Amino acid sequence: MEPLDEPLLNVLKKEQQRHGYLSDHILKQVSEEYNVPISKLYGISSFYTMLRTNPVGENIIEICMSTSCFLNDSGSLKEYLEEKLGIETGETTEDGKFSLFRVSCIGCCNEPPAMLVNGEPYTKLTKERIDFLIEELSN
Repeated sequence: MEPLDEPLLNVLKKEQQRHGYLSDHILKQVSEEYNVPISKLYGISSFYTMLRTNPVGENIIEICMSTSCFLNDSGSLKEYLEEKLGIETGETTEDGKFSLFRVSCIGCCNEPPAMLVNGEPYTKLTKERIDFLIEELSN
């Protein structure tokens, strides 16, 4: 990583928190403010999975596909979430309530399978636990 990348990553994360995602307009503003080529910002925002360049739902679900989680059935739970929400991974429900993403690791390898919901970890997942969480978030 070049010395400037870490501060830029923090800037982009803060902008995403403020606006929900990194639109072209926001990336252009950051480019001008920090005198950084927009191509570099696009590179950073497309490389890191925690950065979003498209609008996302009210609730962001990130299912872990690390080795530990995958060996404990996160693949079929991802498919279950897709079916339950009526979307594919990387999409947002029509009502804007949920976006579903797959991530490499969320650091919960001791209690697989796991996912993040709005940044909060949920571990030892089952279909029943997922049903409960989706129901809670739908209200």
